[in-house]
Amino acid sequence: MSLKMIDYIVDEHSIDIDSGTLKKVKEMIVASEEGKSVSSKEKQFLYDIVANGRNGIDVDKFDYIERDTRACGLGCNFQFQRLMETMRVIDNEICYRAKEYLTIHKLFSTRADLHRTVYTHPKVKAIELMVVDALIKANDYLQIDSLINEPAQYWMLDDTIVKTIETSTHQDLEESRNLIRRIRRRDIYQVPTIKPESPES
Repeated sequence: MSLKMIDYIVDEHSIDIDSGTLKKVKEMIVASEEGKSVSSKEKQFLYDIVANGRNGIDVDKFDYIERDTRACGLGCNFQFQRLMETMRVIDNEICYRAKEYLTIHKLFSTRADLHRTVYTHPKVKAIELMVVDALIKANDYLQIDSLINEPAQYWMLDDTIVKTIETSTHQDLEESRNLIRRIRRRDIYQVPTIKPESPES
């Protein structure tokens, strides 16, 4: 969908971009493994910016770690700006100063904390499962799955769909509506506590 969305944005907003540049942008989005074939080996480091398969330090992590720590009120000691200001390209690879090892350590320790205390927390997983069940039960009426391959419609799918289900009076959404209301009341599924595995990416 990411690549379809890029095409949609370019076409919808009449963005003037040549086909070669557009191809490279798409490759940067999907290039997540070291050694993945790309159209040009020149400036290979560019393909590590979004999803770095060599060492896992990339702007995707910078983005969601800062966003999620702020959203959860956890605070974030990791300062990605320090890395971005001092990084250099050496032998076609993005490198960092040795004295920034603590900053890099904070990146991965903060990510590990998020996985341990937020992403895999039993209550978070329970609510996640309930939302998934609510969406599945609502699908026949709302036709959610018909939108996932249509960028013009897909981009409009966001958290407001939960409010749409919750405030609807349609009989076909009753089961979904009841699940959402259970979440509001904190009457959530009971999920067994499982020690999370160490994240790999």
